[in-house]
Amino acid sequence: MSTVRVFVVDDQELLRRGLRMILETDSAVEVVGEAENGQRALALIPGLAPDLVLADARMPVLDGLGLVQRCAVSHPDLPVLVLTTFDDARLVRQLLDAGAAGFLLKDISADALIGAIRHVLAGGLVLDPRVARAVLSSTPVQMEQPVLTEAERAVADLVARGLPNAEIAARLHLAHGTVKNTVSALLRKFAEPDRTALALRLARESTAGA
Repeated sequence: MSTVRVFVVDDQELLRRGLRMILETDSAVEVVGEAENGQRALALIPGLAPDLVLADARMPVLDGLGLVQRCAVSHPDLPVLVLTTFDDARLVRQLLDAGAAGFLLKDISADALIGAIRHVLAGGLVLDPRVARAVLSSTPVQMEQPVLTEAERAVADLVARGLPNAEIAARLHLAHGTVKNTVSALLRKFAEPDRTALALRLARESTAGA
């Protein structure tokens, strides 16, 4: 298994040290750098080539939202996973709309955090269930529902759970290209701008229909 290179961004030094210790309990995870704010992180990231950025949401100079927005432009293939004590639904929605790979609360266990990092690197979206409930309850449920084929419903269910295309293909015994085309069809049918928005809407509607 290849080593996962993580860059940690948090304005509190003790928390950065703590995260480094937690992450490096896994021999396949290496913390390649740290920064106290998003601006400093952006200056260091090009020379360190991390696989993933783990960032706080609230920081001085440049916060987590600003970092996600800037990374989306300058490092579009670098996922940013936000880890924070805040569970403000509006902030979470802004972060996800900006392209964050997920949002977790800081009381997450070490195993769950490392698992979330691996899930993101596999192309998935991670969202703490407590945060998901806040986001979904703050977004109005739309009444009109697109008509889906049986295959589209099966893919939609797994997209709502944050699974990447490769895992969806494996679970449903479909070709990767078929899953990709089905996700594109779902984006058109639900008129959503991106996969994150689609996953949140599908999860919301699944919860509403439960």
